[in-house]
Formats: sequence, structure tokens, C-alpha cells
Amino acid sequence: MTARELLHEIVEKLPESELLTAARILTALEQPADPLWITLANVPLDDELDDDDFDGGLTEARSGKTISHDELTRRLGTGE
Repeated sequence: MTARELLHEIVEKLPESELLTAARILTALEQPADPLWITLANVPLDDELDDDDFDGGLTEARSGKTISHDELTRRLGTGE
């Protein structure tokens, strides 16, 4: 069975309620491939552990050890 024949067979078995969705999907395949989408689709999965506290800053923030924006600009000398 060719790929085209297989597709015809699948479409024939689809319930009426799914035909519009199938048509949209197949129509999308006719469009030229978007280079950005291709790049994003081929990016390797991130296999690093999800550690949002790699430097301990989040732990400090959650414990209330924070400073205000005004204090930060004062310390950095970036205020007006």
C-alpha cells in the first residue's frame, strides 16, 4: 500500500466531526516550511536538571532576604 493509499484509507475512516481538522492539517502541509519552525522543531531537548536556584538567590528571596530597587540603585551608584 502506498502512502497516498494509506492516507485515503485513514480519511475514509475518520468521523465526520474530524474531517475539518484533518483538512486543516493536510492544508498546512502544503505550505512552504517556515525556517524558524524547522529550527525550533529540531532543537535538542534540554536534558539538564530544572534547577531554578543554581546560585542560591531564590532561596534567599523566599526567606525574605531581599532589598528594594531603591536600595539596589543606591548600592550600585546608578541612581539619579
